[in-house]
Amino acid sequence: MSLAVALAALAGAAAACGLVDVATAPRRRRAGPERLVRVLVAFGRRVGAPVPAGDLNARLDAAGRPLGLAAGDVTALKGAGAVVALIAGAPLAGALPGRLPLLAAALLPLAGLFAPDLLLARRTRARRRAMEAQLPDLLDLLRVSIEAGLTTGRALGEVGRRHSGLLAREWRAASAQLALGVPRDEALERLARRCPTPAMAALAAALRRAERHGAPLAGTLAAQAAEARATRARRIRERAAKAAPKIQLVVALLLVPSVLLLVAGALVAAFVQ
Repeated sequence: MSLAVALAALAGAAAACGLVDVATAPRRRRAGPERLVRVLVAFGRRVGAPVPAGDLNARLDAAGRPLGLAAGDVTALKGAGAVVALIAGAPLAGALPGRLPLLAAALLPLAGLFAPDLLLARRTRARRRAMEAQLPDLLDLLRVSIEAGLTTGRALGEVGRRHSGLLAREWRAASAQLALGVPRDEALERLARRCPTPAMAALAAALRRAERHGAPLAGTLAAQAAEARATRARRIRERAAKAAPKIQLVVALLLVPSVLLLVAGALVAAFVQ
């Protein structure tokens, strides 16, 4: 039996373990990506999923719980990704020369297994950048609200309602939890987990200290807002410094050859005449 036939048989056996669930999944009116993810989760539960990592819940909170996924859903998605990658890549792997099919057969499931982790990390980075851009203005509004006499929970809610963006939405959620009677420490800890930026962890710690010891918050919030603006300015300068080599690479690879071709064309035309 050739290696290509063996890979195809292995992929077929893996598919037979769970593709019946995909075919019989209820047809609900969901958006395309969400429906696909739910089908893959059902498929992963059928074929068997790895044990959730200890920090998976924390990473899901930092990523904003995309599509409302739980830790078990993500592990099922990882198992389905490994099987689907093997199924989709088996024909290509079998066509590779030499011993490359063996390497491809080992790497394809690994790629499908770790793809959800990479997507979660990417989403977390995007949320962190968005929140860091919004944080200074929200801290100033929070300081003004607290100086006006509002409690911490009400101030978070008022600022969240009067501002748009990811961070404001998380502040509204924390205010709603406090209004429903969730303990303050638990609500602030959950807020810090869902906001993947060190400044939010510092803010949650400052709010807990103020509640526990009665320390004034206005000066702390003003200092944190100034530090957040300095951090944002430093990040902008770093991105600008990283962009310069990329621009130079584009100029060197595209513009310079184009100009040289134009000059060469003009010289050839001059010699022909």
